[in-house]
Amino acid sequence: MDFNQNFFEIFQLPVAFDLDLEDLASRYRQLQSGVHPDKFVIATEYEKRLSLQWATQINSAYDTLRSDLARAIYLLELNELHIEENPQLAPDFLMAQIELREELDEIGKGDGSLSKLEAFRKEVDQHLDEYRSEFASAYPDDMPAAEIAVYKLQFLGKLRDNADKLEEKLLDY
Repeated sequence: MDFNQNFFEIFQLPVAFDLDLEDLASRYRQLQSGVHPDKFVIATEYEKRLSLQWATQINSAYDTLRSDLARAIYLLELNELHIEENPQLAPDFLMAQIELREELDEIGKGDGSLSKLEAFRKEVDQHLDEYRSEFASAYPDDMPAAEIAVYKLQFLGKLRDNADKLEEKLLDY
């Protein structure tokens, strides 16, 4: 096994945004079964350490590739593009984000209606689908557009996480 392989190579997958997640999970289980530390109980210390390193590498690769956002960021990094802390985004996109955050705040402060929250999450999910499609269309031919799509996915992903947390709060989880 080669620790210099990228995450796609580890799973013998093409470097692409669109992945079959069931196939990825199957490949993950197969790889993990071969390097799991339990299989190296009577091995040398070197072999035990190597199996642990491989198990860790496989876990990291799997966690990255199974998440749309993490996979998109990783693809940018493979192309030597690194995400900025404060990207320059279109003012209309930023205003839409402010409006969505205010809407979520109002749902949380209001009557705590789960139906309003569900409608909100559905709207956010539609935007997420749109930005995933934007990334998939742009990558790898238009890297600046792919980068912008990642920033949009980050914004909406955080908003979706906040909506999930609000749901837990409303349901007293």
